[in-house]
Amino acid sequence: MASSPITLVVRPRGRPIRNLPETITVSPDAGTTEIFEKIADASQFSIHRLRVTKGSDGTPIPKSTEIPVHDTGLRNKSAVDVKDLGPQIGWQTVFLIEYLGPILIHPLFYYGRSFIYGTSEPPSKLQTISFIMFVLHFLKREYETLFVHRFSAATMPFKNVFRNSAHYWLLSGLNSAFWIYSPNSPTAGPSNPLITYTGIALYVIGELCNFSTHMTLRNLRRPGSTDRGIPKGLGFNIVTCPNYTFEIISWVGVWLVTWSLSTAVFLVAAIAPMTAWAVKKEKRYRKEFGDKYKRKRFVIMPGIY
Repeated sequence: MASSPITLVVRPRGRPIRNLPETITVSPDAGTTEIFEKIADASQFSIHRLRVTKGSDGTPIPKSTEIPVHDTGLRNKSAVDVKDLGPQIGWQTVFLIEYLGPILIHPLFYYGRSFIYGTSEPPSKLQTISFIMFVLHFLKREYETLFVHRFSAATMPFKNVFRNSAHYWLLSGLNSAFWIYSPNSPTAGPSNPLITYTGIALYVIGELCNFSTHMTLRNLRRPGSTDRGIPKGLGFNIVTCPNYTFEIISWVGVWLVTWSLSTAVFLVAAIAPMTAWAVKKEKRYRKEFGDKYKRKRFVIMPGIY
């Protein structure tokens, strides 16, 4: 037998929200998304722009079709606080913008050497290899964004796109390209075959294995769902996030080919957040799956961290 509808008191938090209803009526047996939909319909905001928390203790209320309103502890006359998160942008769009930077910037420097550096010499063999490695890496990322990744969160605040993009547009784009294609760069001189081919091998192995782990993670989540399973397969029995492991291996390969400080700076700047994300993921796996999950001592690099 269905439970009777309950009335929730709606209170604004932070910036004012026009047309925010004072109360909404929902079914306690319905998914919590009904709370967001009722508020969104009245305020004419996207549900992704709204953050809803319990008025009693500030606990966030998830947007879920599977978690009933009753299970959140909300009862008749309970209060919920609503915050406007501001204009939003889809995560997929954010990634597409981020990775587009290096794809545009590297050809600009590679083909525009005569205008940028005032040289008539063609790019060296190492500069051409470096160019191919950078562009292929980010084209792969664009492909994965469009056809592989499934996002647990639909949107993020629009203002964050500039901060997120700076890492790729400035460090792996502008800074790396400027130094790598310079006539005074180490890449402008002769190559050391042993180092160069080792770098290419690491790059290829890293990219292919990274793609494999992304496919594993993709297959853990049903389309349109946010459920997660325990990842198994290549590298997952050794570290928490082998996708980051292979990403690092790939960029070590790029560094060996370019032998550029700018590549090393980008690599170090990328390792720091990847480590933090991997630590959080390990904690989440342990909490979510309990004894079913084989705990990992190292999150990215075996024997190191």
